[in-house]
Amino acid sequence: MHQSESGASLVELMAVMLIIAIAATVTMPLLQQQIATREIESVARRWIAHAQFARQHALHLGESIRLEPMLDGKWDSGWLIKSGCLSKFSKPDCVSKVWLSQGRVDPIFFRGGGRYFMDPHTGKTGILFNAAGAAKTAQGGFVANRLVLGHQRYPGLERQLILGSGGRWRICDPARDTKRCH
Repeated sequence: MHQSESGASLVELMAVMLIIAIAATVTMPLLQQQIATREIESVARRWIAHAQFARQHALHLGESIRLEPMLDGKWDSGWLIKSGCLSKFSKPDCVSKVWLSQGRVDPIFFRGGGRYFMDPHTGKTGILFNAAGAAKTAQGGFVANRLVLGHQRYPGLERQLILGSGGRWRICDPARDTKRCH
């Protein structure tokens, strides 16, 4: 009686391992770039959600709410949303309330040092939503601007957060949406 043996030889097993190694080597950079894209888009959506939160609070409370960088007028340090004591007419005993804050978001950074949304009259960086929910400067002018996010590991990866005159935000990918980003 002859018994047949089943199983794989060492050469066959090594060939399968080689194919898996090649597939992993080819797909790993694509996977890492996809992860970086998700990181930058996640921060962009979070930033817009916080801006919308600030606007909604201004509408709800009937007072100005400010979205501003945590440190030195640069968004890279993180940002916070606060209310109260935002006007030069505020009472001396006015207490400012911080509603929400977000620390640094490494490996994402704001291009240009994050010096966007600077009020030309006061020199302060941030967005002031008035009681009507409009993004205004200290002198009452409309604030229309954009923030440009970059990724430390992928210099060509970028997303632009654009505030339109109607208060609507959009995320723009300049690599794909060249017409909509300008």
